Amino acid sequence: MGGNSGQADLHTYKSLAEVSPLGSVEPPKRPRSRLIMHSMAMFGREFCYAVEAAYVTPVLLSVGLPKSLYSMVWLLSPILGFVLQPVVGSASDHCRSRWGRRRPYILTLGLMMLLGLALYLNGDAVVSALIANPRRKLVWAISVTMIGVVLFDFAADFIDGPIKAYLFDVCSHRDKERGLHYHAFFTGFGGALGYTLGAIDWAHLELGRVLGTEFQVMFFFSSLMLTLCFTIHLCSIPEAPLKDIPPQQAPQDLLLSDGMYEYGSIKKVKNGFVNPELAMQGEKPKNPAEQTRRAMTLKSLLRALVSMPPHYRYLCISHLIGWTAFLSTMLFFTDFMGQIVYHGDPYGAHNSTEFLTYERGVEVGCWGLCINAMFSSFYSYLQKALGSYIGLKGLYFMGYLLFGLGTGFIGLFPNVYSTLVLCSLFGVMSSTLYTVPFNLVAEYHREEEEERQQVPGGGPDSSGRGKGVDCAALTCMVQLAQILVGGGLGLLVNMAGSVVVVVITASTVALIGCCFVALFVRYVD
Repeated sequence: MGGNSGQADLHTYKSLAEVSPLGSVEPPKRPRSRLIMHSMAMFGREFCYAVEAAYVTPVLLSVGLPKSLYSMVWLLSPILGFVLQPVVGSASDHCRSRWGRRRPYILTLGLMMLLGLALYLNGDAVVSALIANPRRKLVWAISVTMIGVVLFDFAADFIDGPIKAYLFDVCSHRDKERGLHYHAFFTGFGGALGYTLGAIDWAHLELGRVLGTEFQVMFFFSSLMLTLCFTIHLCSIPEAPLKDIPPQQAPQDLLLSDGMYEYGSIKKVKNGFVNPELAMQGEKPKNPAEQTRRAMTLKSLLRALVSMPPHYRYLCISHLIGWTAFLSTMLFFTDFMGQIVYHGDPYGAHNSTEFLTYERGVEVGCWGLCINAMFSSFYSYLQKALGSYIGLKGLYFMGYLLFGLGTGFIGLFPNVYSTLVLCSLFGVMSSTLYTVPFNLVAEYHREEEEERQQVPGGGPDSSGRGKGVDCAALTCMVQLAQILVGGGLGLLVNMAGSVVVVVITASTVALIGCCFVALFVRYVD
């Protein structure tokens, strides 16, 4: 991990990358330590997510946010992410920074996460210290806290795509699989640690008294963890900058120098990198990377996404189904524990037995989410062994099936102990969603690269889709699922009059997803 080894690694990677501007060169094998360092971003991100899950509702309640604005807080971030995610994914595909294509975006989004944490955990305290007028203080406290929550959610949701694309860029196919398993492992581990720290009553401990409130304590831990983890991540694996192919190495010149085609040949090269008309006129084609970059507009990007191959589209739909089922349970689970399992009343007087019982159920629900996160880490390690026997199709199907059966059992037979035990199946689904779809994207990319290499002169994909766009398209499904859940489940609960409908809906959607991943998703042999 020393500086010299990092420079040597970068030199090796650049040398390999410059062997052939048209071919796809397999990156060198990455040591386990580098892949673990790369996974630290997922650890820090999920740790902060868990802190948000534990504290965002108390924070919003403490600043006096009106109920009419709750839906705006939860829907604004995924709507922005759904619209902008592919644009940033495409921009990172064509980024010319010396630091690489993905890391500038990861650093920017990491700083946005840190700023969001600072605003929603400390906004009320800062506004109270600066503004004395009660009315103005209320307005500013609500505004700053809302901006912080939306900014954090937006950046934390957004950052997953560039992190996955960064892994795909710098790793061989085998290392991509290993890296995704490490990502899932540290995602679960970070979530478990975040939920555990969030469950501690810091107000009665010395650290809480020193820093002021439990919100400041959690900001201290979250900011420290986020800064440390992202620093390690950004220094993990050198990323070669995207360079234009020099004019003297234009594709037609390379073809002519190899003696494969005679000057003026009108032989069509796959992906259109040699223009027959230019070849007949004796002119050199423009740099394909520059052509793609200039042509990349929002309109052409949307066209590239709409015209993506059917197997990518089906994978996105299956990802949407999975995340819709998973988020339906996660967002309402603590409320389900308090109301249905413990028979508490969230609308009762704060000193009433019903309200205190509800709060106890919410606390136990937090421990259930902690079990989910810990089992997600364990299962991500178990996936390696299972994958060799049942393959990606078996892993994908089993994740949806176990989650569907588990949530259905919880909804039909609510019990404290059985519900906590079945929380482990949530971890199976979580690990599946973080690994299998991206493994399939890596398989699709490898297949496409092999096909291009078999065609003389085959070069990078000029359709406008790159690894960043494909990873962003998958991540967009998470935002779309948030929009569907945030906009639809509240209405469904009001119509049914019970939170039980949430887990039953999640079970039904997951079982539909089982059929979809078995019948429509394509798996590479």
